[in-house]
Amino acid sequence: MVSEAESKGQQLHRYRDYLHMLARLQLDPRLQGKLDESDVVQQTLAKAHQNLGQFRGQTEAELAAWLRRILANTIIDALRKFHHELDREHSLAETMDQSSARLEAWLAANQSSPSDQAVRHEQLLRLAEALGQLPEDQRRVVELRYLKDASVTDIATLVGRTEPAVAGLLRRGLHKLRELLGEKA
Repeated sequence: MVSEAESKGQQLHRYRDYLHMLARLQLDPRLQGKLDESDVVQQTLAKAHQNLGQFRGQTEAELAAWLRRILANTIIDALRKFHHELDREHSLAETMDQSSARLEAWLAANQSSPSDQAVRHEQLLRLAEALGQLPEDQRRVVELRYLKDASVTDIATLVGRTEPAVAGLLRRGLHKLRELLGEKA
């Protein structure tokens, strides 16, 4: 028989890919090698598991928001350790909420019943898992385009590729996402 604590721990584990995706979106690429997204996510899940008794929410949305807040605080704490400028400190949690909101809107907005909300959260977790399965270059351009709302021109500059190359990565990435999610192309 699975204890309630084990069940909650398994529930938190379902959010691992989602947290990875959000961490990738929030971490400055200049910090690569200094701050590892996997470490940040692992610390976030450890803090969440340790403080699970303090979580008072009832819904998947409340759990996701709670985990986003822990992730934002974990990133801020890690940045403080590296003595980097923290101009973004106050806006990091807000930016993370905006990224999450864009992601949820991308799936399907205006679903209001509890069952619709549960379906949307399940889709969100499936999308985060599918994004994690994409090749790195495809995943990065899809996230920049659809979750950070960057233009193809800006993405090309960021990733050091031509605009047609970025467009191809986007097309292949979206095609693979649809395949992974079981949608018709």
